[in-house]
Amino acid sequence: MKLLRFGPKGAEKPGLLDDDGQVRDLSGKVDELAGDGVSLDALEKIRGIDPSSLPVVSDPGRIGSPLAWVPNFFCIGLNYSKHAAETGADEPSEPILFNKTSSALSGPNDPVIQPRNSTKLDWEVELGIVIGKPCLYVSEDDALDYVAGYATINDVSERAFQIERGGQWTKGKSAPTFGPVGPYLVTADEVGDPQKLAVSLSVNGKVMQDSNTSDMIFTVRQIVSYMSQFMELRPGDIIATGTPEGVGMGLNPQVFLKPGDVMEVTIEKLGGQRQEVVAAD
Repeated sequence: MKLLRFGPKGAEKPGLLDDDGQVRDLSGKVDELAGDGVSLDALEKIRGIDPSSLPVVSDPGRIGSPLAWVPNFFCIGLNYSKHAAETGADEPSEPILFNKTSSALSGPNDPVIQPRNSTKLDWEVELGIVIGKPCLYVSEDDALDYVAGYATINDVSERAFQIERGGQWTKGKSAPTFGPVGPYLVTADEVGDPQKLAVSLSVNGKVMQDSNTSDMIFTVRQIVSYMSQFMELRPGDIIATGTPEGVGMGLNPQVFLKPGDVMEVTIEKLGGQRQEVVAAD
């Protein structure tokens, strides 16, 4: 299934995309697509609904994040070998784990707001994992059984905030609109092998990132299992799994985003995003 949320910001309705590409309204059938509302049990109940019994939304308008909110927004750093190399970092021996704040969550086509005092705004296409049931001390063999689905993510980053201001990375990853997710939450059964997905990102029509999840250092199985050794993952948690080479920070000379720039982000089977950069008020 492909699940989504449509409508004005703050007033989105849940929906699903049927086999003909039409949006169907899930209002009244599900409370919300978030937390336990995207658990494996909840998804199974949605699967039991005949899409043809749901109203067609002829003009869904704005598409929001497929998740109304997230308990946790986790990220994995330096998870593609060539990206680690372009940043001058060694390939990590264990997954590098950090957070975006949940308030960074944004719609896939909403503007990206460049924060005040930002000088090094950057892009990162990433495969997103959505957790489907409580997950603690799971093995790599069982890890995919805890995944509800996947989504396209742009892990927008402010490199000066992230690297040049001391401390941890979170403050360079967490401004409002720095977490575009969607357009869909695509259930795991529809995606198949998450290590065989093409990922790409362009800026102003120029392809900057063009890779495949097969190049990830740590696989989805490894990431979910690894994280569960230190914390309990909950339904609706999202994990951005790292970005391939081609970020602005890694170019020579470096290139960073400015107001008016347009990013287009695509992951195979998961759908595309488009964001224009605008300046903060």
